Amino acid sequence: MFEWSDEQLMIQDAVRRFIDEEVRPHVDELEHGDMPPYDILRKMFALFGMDALARQRFEKQMARERAGESKHAGESEGRDDKDGRGDGAGLTLIPVIELCRVCPGLVTAMGVSVGLTSAAIMGKGTTRQKERWALDLLTLDKVGAWAITEPGSGSDAFGSMKSTARRDGDDYLLNGSKTFITNGPYADTIVFICKLDEGNPPDERKVVSFVLDRGMPGLVQSKPLRKMGMHSSPTGELFLDDVRVGRDRLIGETEEQPAGGREGAKATFQMERAGVAAMALGIITECLQLSVRYANDRVQFGKPIGEFQLIQEKLARMEVARLNVQNLVFRTIEMGAAGRTMTLAEASAMKLYSARAAVEVAMDAVQIFGGNGYMSEFRVEQLARDARVLQIYGGTDEIQITHIAKDLLRR
Repeated sequence: MFEWSDEQLMIQDAVRRFIDEEVRPHVDELEHGDMPPYDILRKMFALFGMDALARQRFEKQMARERAGESKHAGESEGRDDKDGRGDGAGLTLIPVIELCRVCPGLVTAMGVSVGLTSAAIMGKGTTRQKERWALDLLTLDKVGAWAITEPGSGSDAFGSMKSTARRDGDDYLLNGSKTFITNGPYADTIVFICKLDEGNPPDERKVVSFVLDRGMPGLVQSKPLRKMGMHSSPTGELFLDDVRVGRDRLIGETEEQPAGGREGAKATFQMERAGVAAMALGIITECLQLSVRYANDRVQFGKPIGEFQLIQEKLARMEVARLNVQNLVFRTIEMGAAGRTMTLAEASAMKLYSARAAVEVAMDAVQIFGGNGYMSEFRVEQLARDARVLQIYGGTDEIQITHIAKDLLRR
């Protein structure tokens, strides 16, 4: 795949019209935290049939599971289309790219709910758990949060994890706190990742996951935190004080999951990292378009600044970054159409390059705009702030490098 198909371009045009009508007029409200993003996202899901498609796919999978088939939730159902162009994957990624041109935080809020939270349940949950929680997340009828990061953990998510689950009869008592949780303030459904406290040392404890619902006794969801960027994506803290849950909320309903809680969390990270390339492409594309327009219009020393070689050099590097990241996105679509998924190292490589490219392009855009680029009236200021977190969440650049290098050294 080297370009968008006609069908994908039609989807792109329709999404752009939606964004012009439903997102751009509310950017200030979203940026200032006056408007949670979920109603806009639900409107998009309904307009483009994304909720109906998610429901259809879910029902097909549940029918197979009820029939006793062993096909795993994460395995491909085959090609999205006959010619391998991956229009199904395009329908998923094109809204991500186009939203990130205007309001990247919407994608973060959507991706954590529809992607990460639902995937944690669909990947390791029982059929009963999937039917109980996953469908509402996949259709965005309910908002989801995936809670792994703690105040003292950061990149060492498992080694520094202090949140615990302790057996109490047939139930568990959950305790601990989580921070930097996307959708945390508004989440209806929360996947809470912690360690099983059996009186053994923390580094020997199993990692397990539970599904929580808003309003459970002992569960407190904070107000949105103030951040550098991604203001349209609400981020908060979670506090658990003896939250009592039954085994029915333990994902997989067993402490002895075949792949283990750590591997389940890593698989979720893998999906998150692959999605960053599409986000980066949206930011890069918009920054480049705005910069080209400004370079043509802005006159200094008697001529448009686009005629100066140093400005041209910045624009050229932006275009190179756009082409490279777009090709990574196309590769993702092709792999999905072929029924393949990336390894963790491949996803890490994609995230590392794409995130760095987005930040470099956004900062070059600010430089091209000069003093105007530092002002919030010009959109490159927001995009530069929003791009920065791509090098932090879902695993920092340093963590991506570690995963890539370890994979290479094992070969």
